[in-house]
Amino acid sequence: MPAPIRAVIFDFDGLIVDTESTGYHTWREIFAEHGHELPVELYAQVVGTDFNTSYDPRRDLEERTGRAFDWEAVEITRKTRESELRKHLHLLPGVADLLQEANALGLRIAIASSSPRTWIDSWMDQLGLHDHFHHISTVDDTGKVKPDPSLFLHAAEKLGVQPEEAVIFEDSLNGLRAALAAGIRCVVAPGPMTRHLDFTGAWKRVESLAHVTLKELMS
Repeated sequence: MPAPIRAVIFDFDGLIVDTESTGYHTWREIFAEHGHELPVELYAQVVGTDFNTSYDPRRDLEERTGRAFDWEAVEITRKTRESELRKHLHLLPGVADLLQEANALGLRIAIASSSPRTWIDSWMDQLGLHDHFHHISTVDDTGKVKPDPSLFLHAAEKLGVQPEEAVIFEDSLNGLRAALAAGIRCVVAPGPMTRHLDFTGAWKRVESLAHVTLKELMS
């Protein structure tokens, strides 16, 4: 018999808010400015991790154009554009209901994200979510990003549970790989950036978080 679920660990980007699509949109615009397309299948390699771990659109664009870019300047412009897009983002379907259900069931709740703490905190402020989580683990805590399992193991430890007593909600392949390496059950709810990927090994795959309840997972 599997261990009872005592805690839930959420990824953030692409799962709680669709920040992955806005990031892709800004990079696609940059590529288009220089006469190139950026297929979603290519960009999807970075979802759930960082540019240095897998695909790097900066290196890709330099190789395609044969020129060097002032990436600090480009990033300032890109972040400004992304800030405009994020104003229109809201919680993804099912997130609020799962948080409410987890609280009602007395489960421990955490976020484990490859993003830096400043990024997560800014969204917690914008969405008013700080009071819904007992802990937040970010790359600032472990120095490693998914698919390394350290973020999930760190979150489980801080919640006071064993890995087998937790369940992870993810949208990315790198997140699933991290969950499998951590020995934690993983429910995958792919987003627009990741629906084309093969999530073999996931405990469950659902259309969105609106299509799963903790009660059914615990039964």
